Amino acid sequence: MRSRKPYLTAITLILVISGAIANLPILFSASQVSAQTSQDRKAEADRLLLQGIKQFPTGQLEAVLQSWQQALKIYQEIKDRKGEGAALANLANAYKVLKDYPKIIECYKQYLPIARESKNRQGESDALFNIGLAYGSLQDYTKAIEYYEQGLPVTREIKDTQNEFYTLGNLGIAHLQLKNYRKAIEYEQQYLAIAREIKDRPRELQGLKALAFAYQGLSNFPKALEYSQQGLDIAKEIKDRNGEGQLQGLLSMLYVNLGYYPKAIASAQQSLAIAKEIKISEQEGYALENLGNIYVVLGDTSKAVEYYQQSLVIAQNIKNRNGEGTLLGNLGGTYAISGDYLKAIEYHEQKLAIAREIKDDLGELVALGNLGSSYMVLGNNPKGIDYYQQELTKARKIKDRFGEGAALRHFGDAYIDSGDYPKAIEHLQQALVIAQELKDTGSKNIALNSLGLAFYKQGNLTLAESNLIEAIKFQESLRLRAKGLEDIQKILLYDQQRSSYETLQQVFIAQKKTDAALEISERVRGRAFVELLASRIFSNPKEKLLTPPTIAEIKQTAKLQNATLVQYSIISDKFKVEGKIQFKESELYIWVIKPTGEVTFRKADLKPLWQKENTTFANLVTTSRQAIGARGTAFRGINVTYNPNAPKAKHNLKRLHELLINPIADLLPKNYDNKVIFIPQHSLFLVPFAALQDAEGKYLIEKHTILTSPSIQVLDLTRKQRQRLGTKPIQGKDTLIVGNPTMPFVAPKIDETPQQLTPLPGAEIEATAISKLLKTEPLIGNKATEPNVVKRLPQARFVHLATHGIFDDIQGLNSAIALTPSGQDDGLLTASEILDLKLNAEVVVLSACDTGRGRISGDGVIGLSRSLISAGVPSVLVSLWAVPDAPTARLMTQFYQNLQKNPDKAQALRQAMLTTMKTNPNPVDWAAFTLIGEAE
Repeated sequence: MRSRKPYLTAITLILVISGAIANLPILFSASQVSAQTSQDRKAEADRLLLQGIKQFPTGQLEAVLQSWQQALKIYQEIKDRKGEGAALANLANAYKVLKDYPKIIECYKQYLPIARESKNRQGESDALFNIGLAYGSLQDYTKAIEYYEQGLPVTREIKDTQNEFYTLGNLGIAHLQLKNYRKAIEYEQQYLAIAREIKDRPRELQGLKALAFAYQGLSNFPKALEYSQQGLDIAKEIKDRNGEGQLQGLLSMLYVNLGYYPKAIASAQQSLAIAKEIKISEQEGYALENLGNIYVVLGDTSKAVEYYQQSLVIAQNIKNRNGEGTLLGNLGGTYAISGDYLKAIEYHEQKLAIAREIKDDLGELVALGNLGSSYMVLGNNPKGIDYYQQELTKARKIKDRFGEGAALRHFGDAYIDSGDYPKAIEHLQQALVIAQELKDTGSKNIALNSLGLAFYKQGNLTLAESNLIEAIKFQESLRLRAKGLEDIQKILLYDQQRSSYETLQQVFIAQKKTDAALEISERVRGRAFVELLASRIFSNPKEKLLTPPTIAEIKQTAKLQNATLVQYSIISDKFKVEGKIQFKESELYIWVIKPTGEVTFRKADLKPLWQKENTTFANLVTTSRQAIGARGTAFRGINVTYNPNAPKAKHNLKRLHELLINPIADLLPKNYDNKVIFIPQHSLFLVPFAALQDAEGKYLIEKHTILTSPSIQVLDLTRKQRQRLGTKPIQGKDTLIVGNPTMPFVAPKIDETPQQLTPLPGAEIEATAISKLLKTEPLIGNKATEPNVVKRLPQARFVHLATHGIFDDIQGLNSAIALTPSGQDDGLLTASEILDLKLNAEVVVLSACDTGRGRISGDGVIGLSRSLISAGVPSVLVSLWAVPDAPTARLMTQFYQNLQKNPDKAQALRQAMLTTMKTNPNPVDWAAFTLIGEAE
């Protein structure tokens, strides 16, 4: 859903700041004009002026206006400039009461030269401020800024601190409306400083709100959150319920951007409750809109549409045409996300009609751009280009350089899709010039990425490479400035930057620079994970600033691991399918790095999957899991039907083998004891590599010892973690074993009623058997409380948790291990809580459902495994689906028996799988577990 404003920003929550000058009439009496003279005309004018002044407090505005208009006409006829100025100033104040902003502007523009002629600096200051205020009320923020900036030096010269104060605030608001966020911050900081100096808490609140919106516009969400929370404290202190409601709405938007979805919903609901309490319909509409925005991000488009429709009804009832247009656009964007582009067009056309009716130029530009994009996706290029042309023409007509740049980028992308690369490059280069002129780094980055793609498609690989490298340098400079961001915030930032790295891989492969392509592939994955691990492993600040690995360092990692590394990169592209433009997986890049340092590149064609087999690579992974009976937990995950006899089970596993293993089979070690470490990407994190079958039906685990890692550099860091811990055999006193706790209650979804998880008697048998083997006591039932487990975790060298696992594929850090609630906690040990621990375990075995799952990102799987490794654990054994009780108990017992004989965890797991396979041949019973990190 493209928009000229940040998607989750409702700037209309901030009202234009008006000072006493705007609210109190400046009434000039006849004595201020001149003494009574014998001239009848002047006397008549003075009398009319005074008559209007007397009538003004009574509210007889028609009579007042008539008196002052007649007075003005006489003063102009007799060329009495002072009288003319007094009449104009009074008329302007009458028009303020009527909110007739064009008339206000007209009067003050005539008054301004009179004030300057008479060197009336105070009058000049007032006029400039009020003209700016009127233009702001008309949403002509460019003109408002022009007059405010003229007035600011005058206010400072005459030491009119009140006018200066309000001018600074309004300049900030005007720049905020135009998305000149840095300028807005500059003025609002000055405004805030004065508000604090004079201890004006309501104005301080206004400044904090404006700064919060500005920092949100710059995507500096932590800073925006800081100002929002300060503002909320003041709103509560001064009992400003409206301000409190607005800030709860803003906080909800920020929490969404930071990935804190339950907090976002809670704040939006508070905002809604306050709006209903104080009966401000417009605010209620904004709160409902925010809830719709949140559910769009959560992927629940039906719920989003429900909230948008409620908000739309309010906007229509209160005749808020601007809000109505925004909501129609949001509905259009939501239907586009759902793939219903015809419905999207219907709503965008309604938004366009309203924008034109109310002369909302920016809203019109957004609607035109979205209509163009919708028609382009539907394959109607002429119609799409027509809307883009209207967008460009409109932007140039209103001299909106930002909008012009956006329209040119739309043209560029459209011409790339149609294969007209010279035209694409022409438009994108123009867009780049505008972005540089505006110092708009975000738009510059988008233009560089698209230019890189256009040059690549054209076959100009040199220019493609240079543009993409420039884009990547800029993106990585943002990372250096993002040091203060939390881990999850970095993940969100880095995920937005992936496209340029993917295109650059294609460029390098086209140039046969396969090693360079591997460096770029590794450079884009697991970056936040690497930074988090480095910050915890190293004490030297320089060591913490790890740069992405070079090809030499990648080879060294393979050597130190004494393993064959296999790195996958899924490449997607745009294709026209059934008349529509769609993103589809096109190729799979595979690099094999042997312990000897030899690097080989291979690739597989993914297009036949959707061209001939009517599926996608991601769907193939999902159906392969479903076909063997792999089920996701019903809680916050995907609950699929168990079907162990599905006829296509073996075929799907073989098809995955054809794509993932066949291209590199000759490069893999012949000795099954030699380790193969797979570095997956995207849907590949859900692939049960152990169960992939070759043409003869032999499983991959029968031929190789297998591990995984989210990136090669993460693998190097887990090796350093393992070295820190040293070597020690398993002993009962060093272990923590949990089995079948008294289960907690869990809500299936964020806003649903909690249900108690079912008990797991098989997990209890498993924990008891392993405890006997290791000569220790397990924590069973009521003993397995969250506080007990958390207390013992940091001391344990070996951890085995046999219980329910809960994965959250939207908010990965909410993935959790189920434990017994103690009365002071919920019994859920979440990935977020684990992330804050400092562990010394050599291995953690999560013998539970879906513990290897979570939110899949460019950083890997955001969930339990990542948090455990970050907390200091070099080896984590996790499951990829809801594991069956009895076979899992056998497999785990066998794993520990093997581990007592051989400390190599990967080989112990392989032998346990082979043993379990004999009694339970279906892969669903033995192939769910994967070892992440170190084998030894």
